[in-house]
Amino acid sequence: MLDKIQAISDPTRYAIIELLRDKEMPAGKIAGEFKSITRPAVSQHLRVLKNKGLLSERREGTKRLYSIRNEGFIEIYQFLSKFWDVRLQKLQTLAEMEELKKCQLK
Repeated sequence: MLDKIQAISDPTRYAIIELLRDKEMPAGKIAGEFKSITRPAVSQHLRVLKNKGLLSERREGTKRLYSIRNEGFIEIYQFLSKFWDVRLQKLQTLAEMEELKKCQLK
């Protein structure tokens, strides 16, 4: 899981993930979104994300189309939700305590 987090921690790879969040795109169009990075560099970033299981690739003629592989993010989501769930539980407990105090003051 850490390798996936490291993969998306790179700003360019994170930007690629954001581009693909809601749609499939060809590699050339993805590369065209990055003016300061060469196409081979973007291809390398795509390869890293694909190898980590975060992107899927399909060929259509000579095009390579990339999209988010939702299954690749499940492990990251499960890890992060542990922290979120604890915080939500604490928030719920505090809210319930405040509500109880208000009821006792009436």
